[in-house]
Amino acid sequence: MTRPKLQIRDLTLRDGQQSLFATRMKQETINRLLPYYEDARFHIMEVWGGAVPDSVMRYLDESPWQRLRTFSEAMDSKSDHPKALLSALSRGRNLFGYVPYPDSVLEGFYKEAIANGLNVMRIFDALNDIDNVKESIRLINRLGGIADGAVCYTVDPKPEAPAKPEGFLGKLKAMFGSREEGPAPIFTDEYFVSKAKQMEALGAKIITLKDMAGLVNPLRAASIISALKREVKVPVDFHTHCTPGYGLASSLMAIINGVDILDTNIWWFGGGSAAPAIELIWIFCQRMGVEVEVNMEAVGRIRTELLEARKELAQFDLNKDNMPRPFDPLTDKLPPEVLALFDSAIEFAKAKDEAALLDACHKIEAYFGFPKPNELVKTAEVPGGMYSNMVAQLKQLQSEDLLEDAMRLIPMVRRDAGLIPLVTPTSQIVGSQAVLVALDRKNGKPDYTNKSNQFISLVKGEYGKTPVAIDPAFREKITGSPEEKPYDVSAYRKPENPELPELGGRKLASNTEEYLLLELLPSVANGFLRKRRKEEFEAEESVKAPAAPAAEEAPAETAEPITGPVIAAPMSGRVVSINVKPGQEVKPGDTVLVYEAMKMENDIESEISGVVKRVLVSVDDQVATDTPLIEFEN
Repeated sequence: MTRPKLQIRDLTLRDGQQSLFATRMKQETINRLLPYYEDARFHIMEVWGGAVPDSVMRYLDESPWQRLRTFSEAMDSKSDHPKALLSALSRGRNLFGYVPYPDSVLEGFYKEAIANGLNVMRIFDALNDIDNVKESIRLINRLGGIADGAVCYTVDPKPEAPAKPEGFLGKLKAMFGSREEGPAPIFTDEYFVSKAKQMEALGAKIITLKDMAGLVNPLRAASIISALKREVKVPVDFHTHCTPGYGLASSLMAIINGVDILDTNIWWFGGGSAAPAIELIWIFCQRMGVEVEVNMEAVGRIRTELLEARKELAQFDLNKDNMPRPFDPLTDKLPPEVLALFDSAIEFAKAKDEAALLDACHKIEAYFGFPKPNELVKTAEVPGGMYSNMVAQLKQLQSEDLLEDAMRLIPMVRRDAGLIPLVTPTSQIVGSQAVLVALDRKNGKPDYTNKSNQFISLVKGEYGKTPVAIDPAFREKITGSPEEKPYDVSAYRKPENPELPELGGRKLASNTEEYLLLELLPSVANGFLRKRRKEEFEAEESVKAPAAPAAEEAPAETAEPITGPVIAAPMSGRVVSINVKPGQEVKPGDTVLVYEAMKMENDIESEISGVVKRVLVSVDDQVATDTPLIEFEN
């Protein structure tokens, strides 16, 4: 009898570091790890897409394209075994950004990515709107890649909770509600299978159940995976996270129900808000007679190097003082009672005893020192990556005190916006808007006084069809019109690629791949590319002439005191554009400035009539909450 086999998609260098360390792994760290990956024989390595193109420019001042090329060159196997397929995560119509893009931008990015070594593009839409993925599937297939259609898992809304809650969990249920009673479910097994079959019909060569929040409990994993295996002919992949405590148990259930590919991380980057550790999955498979198609000796060599990499990311590590204990499944002998937990978990999974299965898996994770289930995340039903990014962003904004309020508001914002799944970019849009509503309440203002441009676009209809129709009255409140208005591809305007006279007349983007970054992420790419042109200009000038002697510093000018009314920043962020100038008359409702906070662009509108006296900031300035931005004449 042939042993069942399980293929692995390793997430360590993309989703693993994004979920646990806010995508802050530097290229130099990756370069140390890559030599150990060639012999690991993963079926797929996820290395790009998601938050990587944005984050490596924004936080690390590195090129996303160079990162992809480095992976491709390192994995250009000369050995006799097949090299791992390199995969990226694409948000369909949103690519790797936060707004919808026309087909020309999609094609440009996919063509360049495949030319730089990408093999598999996992394509999803945050709204599960099939219209938003069909062109990406078609393009990836035409350009020679492998289209992986991902269905985003989400759950139905919770009705209001009973009054006077008792205990910690009671308070959490009061905060977010309970699903014990409610209307007929929307997100049924049939809903997810239908989406998968539509993607397969469009040409998807892999189907992924993408559980970005880790909310697929074991029994749902069993029912959905088994249904997918019956209904689709292509390989089925399961992607989940461990944040709320289901990940390990649900992955075991997926294996038992015939999943073809499982997403995992390597030990130091596994568990918590990330996917399960491959070492624990391997033990389960060993005890079930399932062959894991991975070289675990090579995985051990990567694991050794990853410990140092994790230490380097300590400032972004939410569990740096509570890491798992070191473990090598090939050499370390486990106590009989721990091995018994693995065997019990398998039996409980086969018997579909979910409570006992979860208890056994939680005891296994506790033994090895992985984080406990996050009850707040479990009850609020948010992705681990969204949670860790909210923590990192709020820390950067010095607004950590808003985290609990913002988390509490997420379900409300999600319902108002059409019951959308929470996965990038909708998770960032909803998370950012929840923070803005928390700020509104803190400042005594009505909800949704401050709105990000992306939230307005989402409610307007520009991101696609939401699973549940948005209340026209709410749409009018947010957008000014009750009518749904889809994204108009014909309205897209390519960004300018200006010459920079101050830097020798160079173009801002010097080639196709740089211009694609400007199309995709104009705000962050602008700053990134300006730095590259400045470096080139300064290098050229240093060759032409020796450095001039340092000029004496002029005495600092005393700032003119502010005497007139001002518009101040509602929260910390970066100035993107300024729409007014001194002497200009402004009316209430006029947009005077655009700033970026938590990766979202926000319009600042005037609340007063007056004449601009001074603009107190410049483009690209970082501003703190309540920083004066515009001063008006008295």
